[in-house]
Amino acid sequence: MVVGDFAIELDTVVIGAGPGGYVAAIRAAEKGQKVTVIEKEYIGGVCLNVGCIPSKALIEAAHRYQRAMNSSEMGLRVTAATLDFKQTQKWKQESVVDKLTGGVAGLFKKHHIDVIWGSAFLKDDHSLRVMTDDSAQTYSFNNLIIATGSHPIEIPNFKFKGKVLDSTGALALQEVPKKLIVVGGGYIGCELASAYANLGAHVSILEGADRILANYEKDLVAVVEHHFSGQHVDIYTNAIAKMSEQTDKGVKIKFDVSGEEKELEADYCVVCVGRKPNTADMGLEHIGVKIGDRGLIEVDAQCRTSVGNIYAIGDVVPGAALAHKASYEGKIAAEAISGSKGIVDYRAMPAVCYTDSEIATTGLTVAEAKKQGLDVKKAQFPFAANGRAISMSSTNGFVRLVFEKVSQAVVGAQIVGPNASDLITELTLAIETGATVEDVSLTIHPHPSISEAVMDATDIALGLPINI
Repeated sequence: MVVGDFAIELDTVVIGAGPGGYVAAIRAAEKGQKVTVIEKEYIGGVCLNVGCIPSKALIEAAHRYQRAMNSSEMGLRVTAATLDFKQTQKWKQESVVDKLTGGVAGLFKKHHIDVIWGSAFLKDDHSLRVMTDDSAQTYSFNNLIIATGSHPIEIPNFKFKGKVLDSTGALALQEVPKKLIVVGGGYIGCELASAYANLGAHVSILEGADRILANYEKDLVAVVEHHFSGQHVDIYTNAIAKMSEQTDKGVKIKFDVSGEEKELEADYCVVCVGRKPNTADMGLEHIGVKIGDRGLIEVDAQCRTSVGNIYAIGDVVPGAALAHKASYEGKIAAEAISGSKGIVDYRAMPAVCYTDSEIATTGLTVAEAKKQGLDVKKAQFPFAANGRAISMSSTNGFVRLVFEKVSQAVVGAQIVGPNASDLITELTLAIETGATVEDVSLTIHPHPSISEAVMDATDIALGLPINI
């Protein structure tokens, strides 16, 4: 490859190899484009390397550890259950993360997708410069997809260093802390709290709002809070973190709760107060790409920016910062470059929080539906009446459907309880296809299964309940 001031010509370029970028790259290649990915850190992005995937691996390990220690009611008594957390971390990295990221690299090779390592800076609407520590090279392109993701927000007096960690640092710990402080009670903070509590840590969550998981309805969160109360998890709401002081033994945190100053000590403190889009220092403002609130890139329904041949997807554009949203948008952008008329349709965007118990939502809540002028009803079925849930000793929570009163079309669903992350897909499909509660009710669900709770909820909606 020629290196120097002369631009190397490329066709479709994707900046970022996370779940948005790598999906966009593969779909673009499938559509006949010659694709090059620019990545400065690792294939698979935050999600596969230090986010979604490794966190779920730790959550699963924690669940198995809890089951090993707490199954005596089933007659299972494990007298010597021990946790080798270094081995857990080795398994997480080698058997989960490395396997998945290696798979993505293999798919790049299969689709003849080139990878250039470094940071990209846009010179104009058809060229960019890729820089590393010791070199720089200019490239021209026909079309560009920006999929650079986001990074954790750092708050004053809580610099990510030593015993003060971001979520990446929390997932890389080589020992389970005896005490852990989590600043931020959103889904990332609560998932980490749940995992480490199951692994044996005493966790304290500091949340600035009046409740944790504020993006979910209160009765869903109440099930999680109930579980936390039996897990040695302390929750402080209306809590503002003020100061961190690292000590020989760990870290000391000062915070205010409704004006009253409090103090906690722990082995580590994890700060999970949100993420910022990676849109700075790329030259976007110099080439006319419009950037709106919170540094998010403005895009149209095909993920096209204000510059016609430049697209943006995932955490750098408005909407929920979800890996599956980024992947969905990546397909739309790649196909738009190939001439497709397809557009994004967020009629039902599922969201999941992998706490104990799991929370999963899709479509509209009752309040959201009414705000849009829809005349809706709800139907709710408890897992306590589901045979499979009872056999699993996992009966907390419920399935709730939101449906239009006249047409009976499903417009939303909320689930808290066992396998919520899997159950939500059926109801997302129902919303996307315009299915009614009767359509779902007439769909035969296997017995005994957790999925029967969905069917039972539709029977309640029809006024014909069987199992309650």
